Amino acid sequence: MKAELNEQALLKGLAHNDSRAIETIYKENFNMVQSFIVHNNGSYDEARDIFQEAMIALYEKAQTESFVLTCKINTYIYSICRRLWLKRLQQMGRHAYHAPGLDETVAVEEDLELHEKRNAEFAIMDRALGSLGEPCKSLLEGYYLKKQDMQALAKEFGYTNADNAKNQKYKCLMRLKKLFFAQYNIGE
Repeated sequence: MKAELNEQALLKGLAHNDSRAIETIYKENFNMVQSFIVHNNGSYDEARDIFQEAMIALYEKAQTESFVLTCKINTYIYSICRRLWLKRLQQMGRHAYHAPGLDETVAVEEDLELHEKRNAEFAIMDRALGSLGEPCKSLLEGYYLKKQDMQALAKEFGYTNADNAKNQKYKCLMRLKKLFFAQYNIGE
């Protein structure tokens, strides 16, 4: 949880041009990108250029309110850099050297558009869950996030038995679904 908060603080700092956040992101990620590019027909200068492009892309994303990063910053940066570098190699007619085991150590090959769409859907779901109200919100969080069983939820929320809690959970889920799709369909 602490690492997740640190990542969010770094993104917020990046969005607000905080030099310490930018420096931290650079120090924690540049060597990984440099290593990848140098081992794939590139130079130090090319690695710097590609990394800078990735930092600009991350900066622009961090400034939008709808952006929710669902992976680590280094995974996101690596993904952008890898895609940019392989595209540049293709344009220059060079071929990438495939380092053995590289894909196993950093498993990143998500299409960025799909990733951004998923982030937007998570943001919509978060807003829908926020507007769901009580006790539905707590009931769904208890079941899906805290992994409580129906018997425990029935006791916590004062239902006569687990079946009643299950029925209420279903009704809450249907309300959440309506809220989500109402926001999703209007493109919020």
